[in-house]
Amino acid sequence: MLDLGTSFLASVERDPDALAIVDGEMRLSYRQWYDKISALAAALRETGLRRGDHVLTAMQNRWENASLHWACQFLGLVVTPLNWRAKADEIDFGIEDADAKAVYYEASTEEAVRLSRLAQDLPQFSAEALADIMKGKAPDVVPVADAADWSLMLYTSGTTSKPKGVPRRHRAERAGAVAHVAQNLYRHGERTLGVMPLYHTMGVRSLIASSLIGGTFVCLPRFDVAKALDLIEEEKITNLYLVPTLYHDLVHHEAFSPERVASVTKLGYAGASMTDGLLKRLDQTFRPELFVNHYGSSEIYTFTIEQTATAKPGSAGRAGINQTIRVVKLGSRNPDERAAVGEEGEIIALMKSDEAFEGYWKRPDADAKALHGGWYFTGDTGFVDQDGDFFVTGRADDMIITGGENVSPVEVESCLSLHEGVAEVAVVGLPDERWGKIVVAFVKRRGDVTAEDLDRHCRDSGLANFRRPRRIVFVEAIPKSPVGKLLRRLLVAGEYTAERIPEHQ
Repeated sequence: MLDLGTSFLASVERDPDALAIVDGEMRLSYRQWYDKISALAAALRETGLRRGDHVLTAMQNRWENASLHWACQFLGLVVTPLNWRAKADEIDFGIEDADAKAVYYEASTEEAVRLSRLAQDLPQFSAEALADIMKGKAPDVVPVADAADWSLMLYTSGTTSKPKGVPRRHRAERAGAVAHVAQNLYRHGERTLGVMPLYHTMGVRSLIASSLIGGTFVCLPRFDVAKALDLIEEEKITNLYLVPTLYHDLVHHEAFSPERVASVTKLGYAGASMTDGLLKRLDQTFRPELFVNHYGSSEIYTFTIEQTATAKPGSAGRAGINQTIRVVKLGSRNPDERAAVGEEGEIIALMKSDEAFEGYWKRPDADAKALHGGWYFTGDTGFVDQDGDFFVTGRADDMIITGGENVSPVEVESCLSLHEGVAEVAVVGLPDERWGKIVVAFVKRRGDVTAEDLDRHCRDSGLANFRRPRRIVFVEAIPKSPVGKLLRRLLVAGEYTAERIPEHQ
């Protein structure tokens, strides 16, 4: 397996004149980009950074950030990216946890870095400083890392505890990118909208996969619908790989039209389930050659792939090319205790995968919870149907148990999403003295739809009575993470005025 520096160098030699990266007025071929990466790598060495050192980054998807990522791969430095919205205490945590040796930031994170106690003892470089460095000249950088070196350490989102570091080796990073190319049927020279953040596995995968095919990575520093539409149209983007929320915002924007996105032939999504309503809207609007549902994680890039997402709505397909997947009984830690066909259980993935991590960074407690018998226990619930296809029903912690019955929020959300008066929807379980928990739907509506209208829709759709929401809450917005993941916990913790619907058994 190639290390990533050698992999990039192979791309330069294969396609030296192909357009590699676009960021505003900056347009670089692979050879031109390699020259700038070489200059940056030389400067990194001069700061005293050595193979195996962690460097903390807090930048948006700009060409300087992408260049830094590649320079680190050549030198064997471990990129440790944080959300560019990180606060000072989060930067302190990252520096301490990773034992970072340098910090890289931009204007949006300058104040947080300035207020960070630990950052003051480290070399600091702004994006502007990186751009200035890359105006210089240096000999072609030669890869010093090998495939077994650490490449990247992502942090998983912390909800009730500190984030967990997910260190990944060069070989796992490249294997994930190769799988991404194969599973999305990318052709040579594809043009990718680089909007999924480079602190997220989807963003990093898009960056590396683009290099493998001599493709163009078009930077969109932060998601802006109007700007995204402009770039898709102007740069003739050929594939989109986004979370469902961003797709939703695209097709519902006033400036959207099918003509503006006509260059896009492949759609891919990951990071969350997509409602049936949005799936249908995207298929009718884009009419893509390929519509991929990718199910995976920061820990193991691919679990399953469904390449015809609209053929069986909700299906996550089957195991990816580097993976074996099972569903085990809920609560079991025995990978051989499989759930029956159609029985909901916990989804587990084989750790032998080329795309897998090897354990959390300095978190034996997290390893003890997630790693059993050579398998990674995802914490996701799902089942396998009679055809052998996987369905993800949610997180084990999100399952609603009402009156002794298990209700998957995803199933209820998909049902409600098909009503024309529903723009967005999130379903949670809220405490109830009689039922334990009741199903509550939070709806961002379109038009004058009422709670009674939505209850009638659920009933007419054949949704079982115990799955029908007992309350409807109309809200102005559905809370989401910076990468568009639904934040159910904020709905559970919040105080809302609900529109009650008729009591049903």
